[in-house]
Amino acid sequence: MTKIKLLMLVTALMVFSGCAESSALIRASSTSLRTDVFEELKNGILIPQGFTKMLFSATLKTHKPGIYSAKDIHGSPDYKLLLNVDGQMILLQGTLHEESDGIRYMFSKDLLLRAGNHTVVVALPEDEVAVKRKITLVEGEVSSLVAEPVYGKVPGKRRPSSYSGTSFEEGIKGIRLKFQDRYN
Repeated sequence: MTKIKLLMLVTALMVFSGCAESSALIRASSTSLRTDVFEELKNGILIPQGFTKMLFSATLKTHKPGIYSAKDIHGSPDYKLLLNVDGQMILLQGTLHEESDGIRYMFSKDLLLRAGNHTVVVALPEDEVAVKRKITLVEGEVSSLVAEPVYGKVPGKRRPSSYSGTSFEEGIKGIRLKFQDRYN
């Protein structure tokens, strides 16, 4: 019995520490400490020597607005994605597409950065999820960074050799980053 209680306590601490880490990462990344890390690229701009182009994108789905409370910003234009590269932050507003069961967001931004090593943070402040990753950009190459949502598991009966599926209706529980078509 004591072992079960200890196991439950350790599991709860792991869950809470994950939330605390994301919250701290969001707080630290929500302010621009620098303004010289990247520039937003406009169409037709040539990439200077020593620089590279990074294409950032994310597509995710949330419930429609007002489902859980009037103050809930899911499904509205106020729902934003935070992108921070080496201390320079930008809040991205997504393009919204209403679907029968929810709202799909598409976020994208083309950035001009110096070639070399960079630390990237991608966060959804409203969902209190964030991820940090180091990337290396090669001069003259066009790089892609894609953020993918990790949705909550759908409750259900557990059966051998099967697992619960995931659904946007259960909320976004994390973010996975794919850089140059490779996961961490």
